[in-house]
Amino acid sequence: MNTVNNSIDTPMPVLTDINTLRARARQNVEEGAVTAGYGADREAIIKLLNEALATELVCVLRYKRHYFMAKGIHAESVKAEFLQHAKEEMAHADRIAKRITELGGEPDFSPDSLSSRSHAEYIPGDSLVSMIKENLIAERIAIESYREMVTFLANNDPTTQRMIKEILAVEEEHADDMASLLEGLK
Repeated sequence: MNTVNNSIDTPMPVLTDINTLRARARQNVEEGAVTAGYGADREAIIKLLNEALATELVCVLRYKRHYFMAKGIHAESVKAEFLQHAKEEMAHADRIAKRITELGGEPDFSPDSLSSRSHAEYIPGDSLVSMIKENLIAERIAIESYREMVTFLANNDPTTQRMIKEILAVEEEHADDMASLLEGLK
C-alpha cells in the first residue's frame, strides 16, 4: 500500500504487506473472527462478558417485575419507562451473548447462577419509589462496571470495547431517566 506522508514529524504506521495478511488469515481458520492479532485474554473477556450478560438478564427480570407490580396514581408513566428499559436491557443481553459466541465462547444463561454472576441485584421493591430507587442503583452499578470494562479492554479488543461503550451510553440514559422519575415523585 502506497501512502503519502506530508508531515516530516508524523511517522506513518507500519502496515503488513498483503501476502502476509492473506497467509495469516488462512491460519487457524476455525477460530472465526479471532485472528492472531487479537491482543486480549479471550477466556478472561468471555468470563467478563458472561458476568455482563448475567447483569443485563437480572435487570430485565427486575424491570419486568416492577412493570407488572407498579401501582398508584403515577404508575402508568413509570410502568412505560420500566417496560422500555426491560426491552433495552434484553437487547444488551443479546448483543453480549452474540459477542461471546464471536469470541468462541458460550453465553451462560443458567438461571441457577444468574444472580451470583450479576453485578446488579434483584430487589423487588415494595413501592413505586423503592422500585425506581432500586433500578437507579442497578443502573449506577452497571455504569461503574462498564466503565471499568472499557478501561480493562484498552486497545486489546476494540470491537468488544466499542460494544460496551455503546451499552454504557444507554445505561447512563436509564440512570438519568430513573433519577428524573424519582425527582418527579418527591
